[in-house]
Amino acid sequence: MATAGSVAQSVRFVSVLPLARSRPTGQSGAVTLTSTTTPTRAAWAVAAVSFLAILAAAGFRAVPGVLMDPLHHEFGWSHATVGLAMSVNMTLFGVTAPFGAALMDRFGVRPVLTVALGLITAGSALSVRMTTGWQLVACWGVLVGIGTGCISMGFVATVATRWFDERRGLVTGVLTAASATGQLIFLPLVAEVATRHGWRWACLIVAAAAFAVIAPVLIVMRHHPPAPTAAPANGFRSALDGLVIGARVPVFWLLAGSFAICGMTTNGLIGTHFIPAAGDHGMPTTVAAGLLATIGVLDVAGTVCSGWLTDRVDPRLLLTVYYVGRGISLMLLPSLLSPHADPGTWVFIVFYGLDWVATVPPTIALCRDYFGDRSPVVFGWVFAAHQVGAAIAAAAAGWLRDLQGNYDLAFQLAAGLCAVAAALCFSVRKVQVRTT
Repeated sequence: MATAGSVAQSVRFVSVLPLARSRPTGQSGAVTLTSTTTPTRAAWAVAAVSFLAILAAAGFRAVPGVLMDPLHHEFGWSHATVGLAMSVNMTLFGVTAPFGAALMDRFGVRPVLTVALGLITAGSALSVRMTTGWQLVACWGVLVGIGTGCISMGFVATVATRWFDERRGLVTGVLTAASATGQLIFLPLVAEVATRHGWRWACLIVAAAAFAVIAPVLIVMRHHPPAPTAAPANGFRSALDGLVIGARVPVFWLLAGSFAICGMTTNGLIGTHFIPAAGDHGMPTTVAAGLLATIGVLDVAGTVCSGWLTDRVDPRLLLTVYYVGRGISLMLLPSLLSPHADPGTWVFIVFYGLDWVATVPPTIALCRDYFGDRSPVVFGWVFAAHQVGAAIAAAAAGWLRDLQGNYDLAFQLAAGLCAVAAALCFSVRKVQVRTT
């Protein structure tokens, strides 16, 4: 494993011993893993609070699609304007991830997580006073973007790697599914509140949810398992070193490229634009929000199952299958939307829900195989690519909608990109793993 820099020196497994650092050669190499140990009660408590924090942060993901039309009607903002705010949000969401993971190494998980939840609370609450487009970008884009970026997949990788060894794949899947669970809870609620009481009350609900999780974080969250730890590294230097370490290994670029496409086809396209796209076909906002929430229900099962499979099946094969299936469903979507939730629409919802972020556990597993105890920060950069892709899709899909009057071309282009992602994952070479 690459040894340059001082990235995440304090990251440990529950078994106390770190991964042995063997340097990958090209795209193949040997990684030596330590023996597994059973997770402790403290580890499960940390995982539970982490689940709540991710769930609360996911509340904001329910806001943009539901509120796009209300904001258009009140302020005259176009789909592209709201898409731009979400593009800034997703860019900062991704770019913050590796720095958030490194700052957790430097200052501890609890203070970074507390500040992040505070930023989400502030951004959501202040948005009720906005009247211009730049205020939308500042609240939804900057404040919420930075806050949610610290509670993203880099955070998932940090918790799973530090506190779990034996059940790491399962825990990764469960924590990843927390985001979908938040979508399940907040989407119908936000849609109903926005319809009955206005979009401002919907924003306040998201702010209250993020604020409510701060107390459990302060009480329960811990930085490390009870074991000796190395001196904390400089946070920003660690994040940058993580990029340098990843960039030297070709598989990093394959994973970053495929994960960028994952972001385009989930958060960027469907997460932001599915509700207005369904509205273009005459579907009521509450019905479309319910369908998107159903994706969240199925995503919980799909992601947990993917975590279980990742412990048993080649992650490269899983990723290839996931992206091929996603591409097919996106290609068919324009012909499946209608004023009502017809059987064809439900076929898309079921398939896409199971596939939504099922890509996360196998992607984290491949990062762990190549980068060992440095994987949380390196994966933070892979996740940054995911959010850059999401940002591009959020802005581009809104622009295409304003230009053409529908989202058909956006869905078709996304389907083609899924084929590219499948090819990238299929080309990753297998790491030779030795267990000691």
